[in-house]
Amino acid sequence: MDEGSRVVSVNEVPEDSTFLFRVQENGIDEQQEAILVSLADGVACWLNYCQHFTHIKLDKGSGAEMRDGELICTNHGAYFEEESGRCTYGPCEGAYLQEVAVTVSDGAVYLTDDEYTFAGVGPIETDDVDLGSKSNYEF
Repeated sequence: MDEGSRVVSVNEVPEDSTFLFRVQENGIDEQQEAILVSLADGVACWLNYCQHFTHIKLDKGSGAEMRDGELICTNHGAYFEEESGRCTYGPCEGAYLQEVAVTVSDGAVYLTDDEYTFAGVGPIETDDVDLGSKSNYEF
């Protein structure tokens, strides 16, 4: 595996939350956030936004809420299966989180999605106080 695509050690991915990192889509200047979820047989990776309103992040910088194997959007109350990314409850029921391909090798997680390059660990740096609404209503 290419060390430039190494995201993190598998042991550093929380079992009850998410690990946040940044990717850059090929040909686009802006970075996006992605989250890793620990599974019984590896990890899953999703872009870090709710399918109801895509400007709302699941992991706001301190790990996404999880319950019984599902990621929770704290803004909308939507639940997403950790393994498939399918919304099982909420305003976007039936929608899927956007998957990002990763591979586990030699105890580490590597970004292997041809559409993205690894940009770094942690959230996107911004001058804005809060890009995500704390309300369920849009103004």
